Formats: sequence, C-alpha cells, structure tokens
Amino acid sequence: MELEILHMIQGWHQDWLSEIMIFFSSIGNGGMVWIAVSLVLLLIPRTRKCGLTMAVAMLLTMILGNEIIKKVVARPRPCAVDRSVTLLIPFPGQYSFPSGHTSNSFSAAVSIFLFYRKPGMVALVVAAIIAFSRMYLFVHYPTDILGGILLGSFDAMLVYGCLWKWRRNKA
Repeated sequence: MELEILHMIQGWHQDWLSEIMIFFSSIGNGGMVWIAVSLVLLLIPRTRKCGLTMAVAMLLTMILGNEIIKKVVARPRPCAVDRSVTLLIPFPGQYSFPSGHTSNSFSAAVSIFLFYRKPGMVALVVAAIIAFSRMYLFVHYPTDILGGILLGSFDAMLVYGCLWKWRRNKA
C-alpha cells in the first residue's frame, strides 16, 4: 500500500515542483539548515535556550534515529525495492526507517515552536515540506515520514521538558 501512495505522488511530478522538492530535500541534508539556525540562536543571548534545545534535540534524534533505530529496523528504501522510478537525487546510502531528514527537521521545528509560536509555525511548515519531499523523491515510505515526525517531535519535547521545565520546577 505504501508503494501505491508513493506511485500516486509520482504522478504529481512537474519540472517546477521537482525543483522545489529537490531544494527542500537538499536543505535538510545532514540537518544543515537546522544546525545553522541553532548556531545563530545560540549566539543571541535571548534565544540561547531555544538554540540549545534544538542542538540537544537534534543530537538525540540523530543518535536514536540514524545510529540505533535505522540499524535495528534495517528497512530498505522504496527506491531499492522498486527500481522502476528514476531518482531525481543520488541514491541515499542508509536505511529508510525513520526518515532522518524528517526527524531532524521536526526536532528542530518543534523546539522552535516550544519557545516562539509564530516562527515555530513557519519552521513546522518548512519541516513538513522537507518531509514530503522525501516521499516525492521516492526515497522514503509514508511510515518512514510518520516515524520521523514522531521521533523528532518527542525528542524536542523531551529535551525541552528536561532542560527547562524540570529546572523551573526545582527553583
């Protein structure tokens, strides 16, 4: 069923939309866009807590998602299972579940949202586009995306709760 969904999405391909999806996927590579935002936030004293939350949440997400869950689940990517689709990006090297682009994006975006609602909403939209781009590009299944959303969001809330809510309650 998931391959059917991905094939349906393949039917939406247009040159202009493919360029947009490739762009959003590329800014999610290695979490670079989110790492850059986190570093900027860390440099500004009034946003430092948000930047720290993002950095720790993304680190936790990377360790849990890429280093543990992906290796335990070892799910092949859809582009490895169905080679009939021509990829618009290079074949990704790691396993499929959960989506690292999605989990990193949501750990960062939810971290921002927990501190700043309006910028957080913008970050969540960017994270959602990055997540969708991975299905559009045929490198992740829908459940990879869902797993990434859940993992990243949970990690952000956990780090936020541990670093800031717990500390406030102890004071």
